Formats: sequence, structure tokens, C-alpha cells
Amino acid sequence: MSRTQPAAPGPSKAAPSLTRRVLRNVLVPLALTWMVGAVIALVIANYFSEQAFDRAMLDDAYALSANVQAGERGIELLLTPREVATVLFDQVDKIYFAVQRLDGTLISGQPGLTAPLPTGDARYRFSDVNFDGKVLRAVVLEPVAEAGTLMPYRVVIAQTTLSRAALVQRLLGYALAPQVLLLVLLAVWLWHGIRSDLRPLGELQQALDRRDVYDLSPVAVVRTSREVQRLGDAVNALFDRLNHSVRAQREFVGNVAHELRTPLAGIRALAEYGLAQHDSTVWREQLARVAERQARASHLIDQLLALALADEARTGLAREPVRLDMLAEQTVLRHLARADAHGVDLGARGLDERVTVLANEALVEGILDNLIDNALRYGGRTITVELAGRTLSVIDDGPGIPLEAQRDLMQRWSQGPAGQKLGQGSGLGLSIVARYAELLGAELRLDAAEPTGLRVSISFAELRLAAAGD
Repeated sequence: MSRTQPAAPGPSKAAPSLTRRVLRNVLVPLALTWMVGAVIALVIANYFSEQAFDRAMLDDAYALSANVQAGERGIELLLTPREVATVLFDQVDKIYFAVQRLDGTLISGQPGLTAPLPTGDARYRFSDVNFDGKVLRAVVLEPVAEAGTLMPYRVVIAQTTLSRAALVQRLLGYALAPQVLLLVLLAVWLWHGIRSDLRPLGELQQALDRRDVYDLSPVAVVRTSREVQRLGDAVNALFDRLNHSVRAQREFVGNVAHELRTPLAGIRALAEYGLAQHDSTVWREQLARVAERQARASHLIDQLLALALADEARTGLAREPVRLDMLAEQTVLRHLARADAHGVDLGARGLDERVTVLANEALVEGILDNLIDNALRYGGRTITVELAGRTLSVIDDGPGIPLEAQRDLMQRWSQGPAGQKLGQGSGLGLSIVARYAELLGAELRLDAAEPTGLRVSISFAELRLAAAGD
């Protein structure tokens, strides 16, 4: 039975450029805001222009009303058609009028011209009407005599809305055209400004694209803005961490290859020599030497791994409260059997007081293990682990270290005269202690002990002291 293979994913759609996104996010809300503002302004302007047109039409109605009077033949309009055309003259709109009795009969003007009448105490009313196939704006005026009584006629004036529509179009054009022009100019200005501000990002991308995979040196960053500066600093910080990690790995591999070559060659030579012999005594002697060389090689590997882990922990070390008194006591107990085998008196003092510091338990254990190991290898007959407040010390009564040699012994693969003479160790113990102290923010000191020997002290800066009963 055949199995259907999943379809290969198609090409991903290219993401829009940051310049376009920023420009769109700025201009779209701005254009919408301007549009809403323009519409509101246009509505307000149209309202007041309508008020002005309506007021002018009402003035024409009052002008006609002033020329209506009651005579022998009843109510009549005193103006001739030419005079009416002069009063109601308009270059754009066509104006219709009618003077009617209250019962709706026509006195003068256009027959059939009607509009909604005023209501309540109102004497005039504006409305939109249909007349002669056109939509007209109309006003009905019911004049009042001096005595306050209603005159026996009404005046109706209606006109087309061409002037009103033209004014609205002009207002719309005058309102939108400058804003559109300003929006275009603003878009061009923003486009140039955004491209200029984002150019360092493009330069950073090009610099990273052209960079060789082995090149972890810092990149040049144009500090045009805080965000670009932070991005460049973050990239360079990442390169620095990667460079440190790569150098640590290369150094670790080189150190392992260099330092293990000799003990492994010695183990192989001892094994080959033992295999060539037929005496069981020689075999036992060779196996004992092989075991000794293997122990030295294992110790070397442990120290190399400790240094590699210290380098890796440089940026992500987790600190927590650590009981120095308990940790020192446990470390001394762990090394008692080896000290007895070497005939060394290993003891401790100052562990009765509870001392808590903010540190890393594994690193503090590594410091004590390496210091005690060095003291057992090169020290005298007595080793003391001392805790005095925030300071943890390992003291021996051996030959000590001359002042001029102390700085060199902090470097990797550096051995003092005693180590070279004994042919033990690898010169990594004090360099591991120095690195651990640096990671913990502690101070490392090497002082001469009284009357002879060496005192190695670690003083922890971040410390919390607590009473024994807490």
C-alpha cells in the first residue's frame, strides 16, 4: 500500500518592508483623522451656508410682502413682472414665487406652487419641495400686521439649489485638496526620513550577510537612534558571547589533545611492556603504574571540564543562598580519607557560626576541592580550612609560593617549582580557583602563612549573616 507524501511547502510570501509598514501605520490613521475632520468641517460649513441662503430667500419673501396691499380690487401685488424679476434676480438659480390668499387661491406668481405651512406661532417655514420636475428649496411667509393680526395672504418663494450645490462642491474641493496635497508632501517627507533612520538596519544586514561564518568580531553600528544602537549592541554582545564560547571550546579541545597525549602514551607504553613480560610480579607492577597514570589523566580531565564549565557559566550563573559553614564541613569530611592516606592532618575551625552568602554551591565546592587538592599535593603535614565571617581560607604549612610566582600560578598550565619537582598536577588548580572566584564576584588572595606555608583566602562580597539560632 503506497503512502502519500506530503506536498512540499510553497514559496513564502515576501513580508512588506519596514519602511512601508511604518509609513502605512502613520499615514492611514492620519489620513482618516484628516478625512473625519474635513467631513465635520464641511458639514458645519454647509449648515451655515444653508442658513445664509435660506435667510436671503426669506429676505426676498419679505421684500415681496412689502409690496402687497389691499385695494379696491382686493389684495394685489404692486410690482410689475420686470420689477419682480429685479427683486428676485439670481444669476445661477431659477426662482419661483406665488402670492396666495389664506385659502390657497393665487393672487400673483406661479400657479400650483405650494409648500408646507408654518406651524404654531411660527410665521415662516423652510422646506424642500418638488415643482415643475425640479427639487426646490422653498419658504412660506405669513406676514403679520402692526396690530399683531395675521395678514390675509401668504408669500411662497422657491428656488433651485444649483448655487448651494456649487458652494458645497467648492467647499469640498477647498477643504480636501490642500489636505491631500499636505498628506502627499508629508508622505514624501516621512518616506525619506524613515528610510534615512532605517538605513543603519540595512547596513547592519549587509554587514552580517557579507560576514564570514568564523568572523565574530563586533560590527560597526551607526548610532542614529536608541533602538538601532540597542540592536547593534545586542548583536555585538551576542558575537562576544559566541566568540568567548568558541574560544573556550577550541581551547578545551586543544588542551585535552595536548595534555592527554603524554599520559595516554605512557599508559600504552606501560601496557605494551607488561604484555611483553611473563612474570606476574612485573604485570602487577605495570598495572599499578597504569592505574596511577589513569588516575592522573582522570584528574586532568575533571579539571579541564571544570574550566570549560566555568567559561560557559560566565553569562548565565545562577546564585542562591549557600551555607559556607555546612559546605566547608562536608568538603573536609569528604577529603579526610585521602588526607589520612597521605599522612596529612586535615582539620577545620570557625565552622560553629552559621554563615550564609549569595553564591553558587557547585563553584564554592570546586574552589575548596582544588585548594585542598593542591595543599595535599604540595603542602606540608597540616591543612586547615578556616571560616572567618565572609572569608573562607585554606591554610597549609608547606613551602608556600614566592610573591613573584603567585601571578604566574593564576594562569593555566603554570606550575611552581614544587609541582615541577614532584611531576604532579597540570597547573590548572589555581587557575580554576581564580576563575570561580571571578564568576562569584569574590576576592582571591594568596598570603604567606605563619610560620611557614600558604594561606589562600576567598572573600565573598555579597553576604548575609544570620545568627546560629535563626
